[in-house]
Amino acid sequence: MRWVWTIATALTALAGPAAAAPWFEARSDHFIIYAPGKAESAQDYATRLERFDKGMRVMRGLPDRPSDRDNPLYVYVLPDAAAVEQLCKSGNRRNAASCANVAGFYEPRASGSVAFTPRRSGEGSVYDLSAQTVLFHEYTHHFMYANYSAAYPGWFTEGFAEFNGTARFEKDGGIGFGIPAMHRAYGLMNSNALSLEAMLTADNRKLSAEQREGLYGRGWLLTHYLTFAPLGKPSVRKNQLSEYLAALNAGTPSLAAAKAAFGDLKTLDRDVERYLMRGTLSYLPIAKDKLPIGPITVRALTPGEAAMMPSRMRSERGVDRPTAEKLVIDARKAAAPFPNDPGAQTWLAEAEYDAGRDDLADAAVDRALAADPKAVGAMLYKGMIHLRRAAEAKTADASLWREARSWFVKANRLQPDAAEPLMLFYDSFLAAGLPPTANAVVGLKQAFDLAPQDIGLRFRVAREYLREGDRKLARLALAPLAYDPHRGPDNPAAKLIARIDTADDTALAAIAEKPDDDDSD
Repeated sequence: MRWVWTIATALTALAGPAAAAPWFEARSDHFIIYAPGKAESAQDYATRLERFDKGMRVMRGLPDRPSDRDNPLYVYVLPDAAAVEQLCKSGNRRNAASCANVAGFYEPRASGSVAFTPRRSGEGSVYDLSAQTVLFHEYTHHFMYANYSAAYPGWFTEGFAEFNGTARFEKDGGIGFGIPAMHRAYGLMNSNALSLEAMLTADNRKLSAEQREGLYGRGWLLTHYLTFAPLGKPSVRKNQLSEYLAALNAGTPSLAAAKAAFGDLKTLDRDVERYLMRGTLSYLPIAKDKLPIGPITVRALTPGEAAMMPSRMRSERGVDRPTAEKLVIDARKAAAPFPNDPGAQTWLAEAEYDAGRDDLADAAVDRALAADPKAVGAMLYKGMIHLRRAAEAKTADASLWREARSWFVKANRLQPDAAEPLMLFYDSFLAAGLPPTANAVVGLKQAFDLAPQDIGLRFRVAREYLREGDRKLARLALAPLAYDPHRGPDNPAAKLIARIDTADDTALAAIAEKPDDDDSD
């Protein structure tokens, strides 16, 4: 059955009188989850995600990141996959084609990365893409960007997410990895759509829909095989995956890196096909006692916050100016009865700011800070409003720029490990037409360490490295974006890397000082 509701209707229904379901917020070490329904549901989402995160860390030997507490992933739970697709399309007209059949999606940001996931997905068939698989797949993208600094080809980026996405919870509370990706059965069986060599070497941005499905399925299969093959006796492919990825990151062309690491690719293809056709596939269970998680707090959203949730999710999805001007009308109506609610007023301030109404945004911020003087989100918007006013006035009055920066400093003191205040402090100098201070550059690099998943942040850091004459570090900062299978054919990171590789020192300095219009977001 086709989905015919508008996104506004679908989201308003969640908070309207007919639904009557309250919203809950669950906070944990790595997540802030917003879910309608019952407190137990939000608690369950947080518990599963924290154990999933811990399971991946145990399997990969990765330490925890305490700073994630101040840079959590925000997870919004929608009714089903159709509602997720409609929300995806709501950002602007350019979203429509890329959002077709999307069951969940992830947006990496220093201001707070977000993931949208369905409560329900599929009809319960083993071949369906389940809601849990969608959620785990999207979080794996966040996990990869936040914990690994290397660049990964598209097949591995999606294959790694598919591999982890099928994780299964055991009855004893443990978790296991290696469950077959049955929802990718078509892509797995249709090997003609994308051969192994083509998958390893193709420009993933130019794949057809059928080939892209093959990328997900065969990407999962190759990741599964290379993850478990080293456990065999004798291990015939030990360290091959890490050798291949290391060669790619050293600048070796994809085909040469694959042949050097894996040997004859036809042999690898046959080995992978035999692995798929085995009666059983390898599976790694991790016991509950190896998955300790921190405390989880759950609260009901205030009436003002609950009323704002439909507008909030559309705003979090991302808006352009025309979309923001429509969205803010709904946000004003929702927030109007709750002038003393700091959460509702901060979210209203964001909607007003996105619509270009700085006067109304400022008034909403003042209401939020009057209700909660420590509302960090409101502080950041206060600074951003002052920053935009000063930039639009083209003022040389240093006191106005200091006033804007003071709000980012206040927010940083309250949350020293939050990336956004550090990034905005750095941005304030660029907005003023001034070279960033040494302190601002240190803060920028710290923000990058805290939120490496943010695309714009990577470009900022890369250009600072170029100003310092460090091509290698600039290239390393950009490389993960250059391989991103979701970026368009005019991938600005790939273009900038090409310029870095060929520019002489004089041209390199010019590149550092003159960003392209399309590489800042």
